[in-house]
Amino acid sequence: MAVTIKSEREIELMRKSGRILAQVHMELGKAIKPGISTWDINVLGEELIRSYGCIPNFLNYNGYPASICVSVNDEVVHGIPSKKRILKEGDIVSLDAGLICEGYHSDAARTYPVGEISGEAAKLIAVTKRSFFAGIRYAKAGCYLHDISNAIAAYCGKYRYGVVRDLVGHGIGTSLHEDPPIPNFRQWRRGIKLCPGMTLAIEPMVNIGSHKVVWLEDDWTVATRDGSLSAHYENTVLITEGEPEILTLLPEQKKN
Repeated sequence: MAVTIKSEREIELMRKSGRILAQVHMELGKAIKPGISTWDINVLGEELIRSYGCIPNFLNYNGYPASICVSVNDEVVHGIPSKKRILKEGDIVSLDAGLICEGYHSDAARTYPVGEISGEAAKLIAVTKRSFFAGIRYAKAGCYLHDISNAIAAYCGKYRYGVVRDLVGHGIGTSLHEDPPIPNFRQWRRGIKLCPGMTLAIEPMVNIGSHKVVWLEDDWTVATRDGSLSAHYENTVLITEGEPEILTLLPEQKKN
């Protein structure tokens, strides 16, 4: 396993990439409403990314045909945007987005409500987000990688939610996917020791029902096997000498 340690210059570029992506997500979140198509979300996301002089890193990545992954309700990740898929009141939609800024990648995901949603759906979104923050309590130098995994799993387990096992987080830097893989479910080995300068994309994917998933006919969209709702929350995180630094949140968002 070759985990890269970023230099100070590289960290600054990762910070810049992350700040821009945080801004893109904030603008996308404002656009989510009943009546918008998933294709319109994709178009807006790509326009925003390019307006900052950046490149959407998902577009054509291993053949993926869009810039923003838009996944609705029981879709976990990698939903392909479509002009025919119109969001309606009560849906939840997960947006996974990333970009390349001066050669450095950032990656982040959020699940948004579409208008008024059920209490069950709102709880899922909140627990998924909180599980990320439970995990990054251990994203510190001297801790072990799977301390993060186990903390996420333990938090979601309190609600008897299914944590997806077929997909995991990852390292990130000059490539979108670098070592190490970062599971969100219980691990029995400690994994690698974390060191300052590591940059990780930590991304719990959580289902109300079973953890099991299926790939749909487009060979990209991953959905829950039992049809239950799924939520996704991801940030790019820097390991430091002290507390972890979340690169894909704006300063005002870090206070929430």
